[in-house]
Amino acid sequence: MKTLANETDRTDLLRRLQQLTPNRQRRCHKMSPHQMVCHLTDSFKALTGEKPVSSKSNLVSRTAVRWIASYPPLRWPHGVPMRPEMDQNQGGTQPVEFICDVNDLELMIGRGSSAPRDFQWHRHPLFDEMSERDWLRWGYLHTDHQLRQFGL
Repeated sequence: MKTLANETDRTDLLRRLQQLTPNRQRRCHKMSPHQMVCHLTDSFKALTGEKPVSSKSNLVSRTAVRWIASYPPLRWPHGVPMRPEMDQNQGGTQPVEFICDVNDLELMIGRGSSAPRDFQWHRHPLFDEMSERDWLRWGYLHTDHQLRQFGL
């Protein structure tokens, strides 16, 4: 099971991220590569509490959906709606300079996956309270999902 807790898995994600270019063609979804980088950075900032995000958590999302999304060997489907604060066409962080934004994402991935942490885990907008193990699994899966949309 891949996770940001595993150095090999984390290194592989960062290697794939380095292959991303601003003009890379997407296979699906609406985001440009640059918007996707900012989306992921916003998502990591939400887990550290640096970016407030509205909740859409309910009993089903906190239990069944979280388990289905996190642990079976299934890939996430495309087109799942995101919170407005994570959408670069709504309240998400606007892209500025591609290389700087990629560097910011790399820093957030490193910050979220290294110990000791300088933050407390915050609630996921859909899954609510999550353990460190769950957050590190989610971080891997979310980053992998976004990179695969660009063939990486």
